[in-house]
Amino acid sequence: MPGIEKLPIEETLEDSPQTRSLLGVFEEDTAAISNYCTQLYQAMQRIYDAQNELSAATHLTSRLLKEYDKQRFPLGGDDEVMSSTLQQFAKVIDELSSCHAVLSTQLADAMMFPITQFKERDLKEIKRLTSLFLSADHDTAINRYSRLSKKRDNDKVRAEVVEDVYTSRKKQHQTMMHYFCSLNTLQYKKKTALLEPLLGYMQAQISFFKLGSENLTQQWEDFLGTIGTSVQNVRREMEEEVGQMQQTIQQMERSCDPLYVPCDPDPAYSPVCRSLTRKQGYLHIRNKTGLVSSSWERQYFFTQGGNLMHQARGEVAGGLVTDLDNCSVMAVDCDDRRFCFQVTSFDGKKVVTLQAESRKDCEEVSTYFIYMRPSSKGRTGRASSISSVGSEPSPALSVLSLDALVAPETPIQFDIISPVSEENSGQSKTAAQCGRRSNPFGESGDSTSEDSEDSILHQLFIVQFLGSMEVKTPESADVISETMRQILAARAIHNIFRMTESHLLVTCGCLKLIDPQTQVTRLRFPLSSVVHCSSHQDNKRLFGFVLQSSGGRGDSRAVCYIFESNNDGEKICDSIGLAKQIALHSEMDRKAVEKRKEQDKAKEKQQEELSKQRQIEKDLEEQSRLIAASSRPANQPASDGQFLVLSNSQSEDSDAGEEGKKKGESEA
Repeated sequence: MPGIEKLPIEETLEDSPQTRSLLGVFEEDTAAISNYCTQLYQAMQRIYDAQNELSAATHLTSRLLKEYDKQRFPLGGDDEVMSSTLQQFAKVIDELSSCHAVLSTQLADAMMFPITQFKERDLKEIKRLTSLFLSADHDTAINRYSRLSKKRDNDKVRAEVVEDVYTSRKKQHQTMMHYFCSLNTLQYKKKTALLEPLLGYMQAQISFFKLGSENLTQQWEDFLGTIGTSVQNVRREMEEEVGQMQQTIQQMERSCDPLYVPCDPDPAYSPVCRSLTRKQGYLHIRNKTGLVSSSWERQYFFTQGGNLMHQARGEVAGGLVTDLDNCSVMAVDCDDRRFCFQVTSFDGKKVVTLQAESRKDCEEVSTYFIYMRPSSKGRTGRASSISSVGSEPSPALSVLSLDALVAPETPIQFDIISPVSEENSGQSKTAAQCGRRSNPFGESGDSTSEDSEDSILHQLFIVQFLGSMEVKTPESADVISETMRQILAARAIHNIFRMTESHLLVTCGCLKLIDPQTQVTRLRFPLSSVVHCSSHQDNKRLFGFVLQSSGGRGDSRAVCYIFESNNDGEKICDSIGLAKQIALHSEMDRKAVEKRKEQDKAKEKQQEELSKQRQIEKDLEEQSRLIAASSRPANQPASDGQFLVLSNSQSEDSDAGEEGKKKGESEA
């Protein structure tokens, strides 16, 4: 069936990291299917319970309607029409209740049974195979076999160990094949498990509605008939695919039985091949743990671009072990291991000791390393192969060009250049001029006062500085991961392994890198200039942040700083995000307080102006009252025999009036 992905059963014996990675995708898909199936099962269970409740409620309604005649209402009389009408309703509802009961039975058989069977049988079987697959018996047996000593060689112990390896490897291979078969089958079963319950639900509903209308369901019947045909085709194809996978498993079990034994096979059936074009598989590598002590670790090795790479289980990309160009390969005698050989670089500075599983593998790997010549291995090819150290870029970065994220030909700073020494000279001069004692830690008084500011958040983390470089798009979500990849690749190319340890102090105002020895602030980053902060997707200890700084001429530049923490890097990113939120809320509160103060000042000013206006009005009223009092006539007797004092102007007006009166009388 097109569109169905399958796990390769033929690669179960090799058990390579690529197969494990593909298996991880199928396991994630299985977990998603299980989660979605559980939710769908709960929803269908609600439908089934609701249908049962509807059937019971309908039957109860019909029974109550039939019992209407037996009721004795205090205010109700014998109503034959009402009784007969309710009896007719009871008959119809009783038939409808029977239809609902039939629908409940059909939903139980056609909808709930397939999804319950898929949930309880198929998914539980995959969980059981998963628990068997995660058993570590094979790794334990391999480690025990690898630790067989050459000096204290015991035939009985060796036979037991070989038998243990044979049994565990066969068990793991068979379990893995059946596990792959179940996961491949699940890709077909999930289609039928989702379609069959829906098909049963719709068919039950159609048969229910057929009681009322036959023509209404004609188009639905045609559609559901097509779906039913498709389900049958999928089931038939699944049965054929399962049969083919079972045949493949049987063939693999027969053909791979001699490969379960880790000892050297018969040279007549399996000769040493000295013309290999590609060699990859598991080897043991010796790692020094002290001056004379060492430990062995089993890893997956492969070649890429003329370099020997290794990759552990669970890792996304491989790491560089050594360069195979002009290297020397020779067999060595190890006291505690067999089938060992050494790979020495052309300058003799790096020696890698490896152990193969058998003498045949040892000779083939040694011959392949000696005669391997890459087709094109210049300076550029070597750098491209080494650049896989670290994390692989995300799919979004594969579409974007590197120039869109990182400035071209950008230098990388691998260490912190602290300005403490330059500041000390200036501070000592200032202290000598002012007659004050200089700070022995190289910090000025201003910085001390600045550090003593009250801050809600104070969190200290132990980090190691990996490097920093200028970037072009600080707002992009992938710029930090791309910067991590380039810095780690550059460290691997230039063999830079030293890292500067510092204490990262996160406050609401800034980020500080403090020297753990002298407590001197090496670098200080204002929190407002931190644009973006995130951790690595795979390695959670790696994190970084982008700093946006403005230049003197108005131009701005963005620099990405990469660190490695002793704990989870996401906690540091969350702490920085919390500090930015607190700083934002503090700034908003400060602006609100300032605005409130301005409003209070405006109100006070308005009150002062209003009081002045009232005082002016009061003065005007007082002046008008005085003017009115001064304009009354003087020496005029009141009605009660009292005299009023008149002003000069009023007395003159009265005299003029009397003279005019006398003149008028004389003329008459």
